[in-house]
Amino acid sequence: MGCCNSASSAAQSSKREWKPLEDRSCTDLPWLLIFLLFCIGMGFICGFSVATGAAARLVSGYDSYGNICGQKNAELESIPNSGMDHTHRKYVFFLDPCNLDLINRKIKSEALCVAACPRQELKTLSDVQKFAEMNGSALCHYQLKPSEYTSSKASSLCPKLPVPASAPIPFFHRCAPVNISCYAKFAEALITFVSDNSVLHRLISGVMASKEIILGLCLLSLVLSMILMVIIRYISRVLVWIVTILVILGSLGGTGVLWWLYAKQRKSPKETIIPEQLQIAEDNLRALLIYAISATVFTVILFLIMLFMRKRIALTIALFHVAGKVFIHLPLLVFQPFWTFFALVLFWAYWIMTLLFLGTTGSAVKNDQGFVEFRVSGPLQYMWWYHVVGLIWISEFILACQQMTVAGAVVTYYFTRDKRNLPFTPILASVNRLVRYHLGTVAKGSFIITLVKIPRMILMYIHSQLKGKENACARCMLKSCICCLWCLEKCLNYLNQNAYTATAINSTNFCTSAKDAFVILVENALRVAAINTVGDFMLFLGKVLIVCSTGLAGIMLLNYQQDYTVWVLPLIIVCLFAFLVAHCFLSIYEMVVDVLFLCFAIDTKYNDGSPGREFYMDKVLMEFVENSRKAMKEAGKGGAADARELKPMVREQII
Repeated sequence: MGCCNSASSAAQSSKREWKPLEDRSCTDLPWLLIFLLFCIGMGFICGFSVATGAAARLVSGYDSYGNICGQKNAELESIPNSGMDHTHRKYVFFLDPCNLDLINRKIKSEALCVAACPRQELKTLSDVQKFAEMNGSALCHYQLKPSEYTSSKASSLCPKLPVPASAPIPFFHRCAPVNISCYAKFAEALITFVSDNSVLHRLISGVMASKEIILGLCLLSLVLSMILMVIIRYISRVLVWIVTILVILGSLGGTGVLWWLYAKQRKSPKETIIPEQLQIAEDNLRALLIYAISATVFTVILFLIMLFMRKRIALTIALFHVAGKVFIHLPLLVFQPFWTFFALVLFWAYWIMTLLFLGTTGSAVKNDQGFVEFRVSGPLQYMWWYHVVGLIWISEFILACQQMTVAGAVVTYYFTRDKRNLPFTPILASVNRLVRYHLGTVAKGSFIITLVKIPRMILMYIHSQLKGKENACARCMLKSCICCLWCLEKCLNYLNQNAYTATAINSTNFCTSAKDAFVILVENALRVAAINTVGDFMLFLGKVLIVCSTGLAGIMLLNYQQDYTVWVLPLIIVCLFAFLVAHCFLSIYEMVVDVLFLCFAIDTKYNDGSPGREFYMDKVLMEFVENSRKAMKEAGKGGAADARELKPMVREQII
């Protein structure tokens, strides 16, 4: 781990000369060992499920009698029809694929191994018989011969008619119906949408009819996010004013367009609309009213916030300019979210695959219907709890590694006086320091977030299960606990990010770094409010700008498309995707601003600008500090509120 030459933290003097990035030592080694042992446990779960035959049952599939399709099987004790030779029957076919168990999220239908899946809909038993004779694939029960498919006893032993056509490529050797009607019913019941079943069908039809527009709008949000990143990088000085003006115009324009569309559709004659489309028109009108009211409330709140923060925008401009320089020197920071997303996708794919393995592992037992299920007994049946904790902890660990990598790269840039002496690849240098010294710190910080997330998720699950059953007091207490845990999680996330920055600077363990970061944030509360918060707020406005622009384009396109369908759900999908794309790009910039702020606060804490204690900060921040000092002198001791806010930000020693 590269620690053999590191100095022990106990041997360091608390009054040593402060030299950022110079003294490196391993941090939180016990937590790294705990995390490695936990990952070994995750690997054991995956290996156990594969070793017990779950991989073959998952990939090849098995029938309702425990026989794996595509191979010769051993006979299971007290299980009829087991031990069959399915070498030529490689696919799983469900007699009634739409017979769903909504509670346990599984198909209750009897499953058989067949030689081929039907490519066309089979409407009668005669069609099923012809399919068996032509393709050699018997779709009825094993004990029934194809010549008996049209007999009286075949109705209970053959698939439910009509047999839907299967997809050309079977999913994990399962015959999956092409018709999505039963999937829609499953989703319909899954979300307990029982008041009006036709609503969900209209929403799904709206998504299917607008899929080209949805794809185009998603690409538009991606292009707008990339353009905004270019603006942030090259013209950061005017970014704040550009975003402010465009958000104001976009909010007013979007709100005005929504009210105009609502008034236009409300005045449109209802007699010209056919009865089948009248309900859709009413849904669209109601959706427009909700959108217009929400946009109006949002615009008013936005104006009040911007009016309150208008005098603090100058503080953000200086920091944004330095952040723009960071991206000029470290352009690969823009691609950091993609690497993180790629790592998360790989881990999630592994996690889902292992979860599927766990669903098919264990010993064969009969269920209430007489079919075979594989269940794990004893203490091993609780492995999925361990697996769920692993999902949260390792996901948070990957995200924390991104935060530490970005923090290390920005810290390297900030505390390198001569930018020509920067490492050839500061990001790779930051990754190297993370792997050699600070993986334990990242593991500990991510575990703390996990400890908060798990109780919140459990309470959310209990709340969903008790919906409609608990009294008002219990419902209020559950929601209050969930809200408090959510707020605690957000606060810990922010503190963890600053703790990672302090670790990247001073190479201290997590607790020490978190304490130092907390003390600095408390000592510089006005700086947090005037620089960090405003910077995050302006980046949030950038996300709002992209969402508003994409949503406005979506309203115009979806409202005037030829197919008269409900476009509420397509518009929500587009806006959510636009926000996620904008957040993916701008979250890195937001992270850079946060790291720069903490570096600035630590720099002013250890240095005062005198010879031998020069500032590390950029000239732009130096000019800002100088201008703040001049403004404070001009305002005098009893000056305006702005001077009182700026006073804690500068020292009298600054020349």
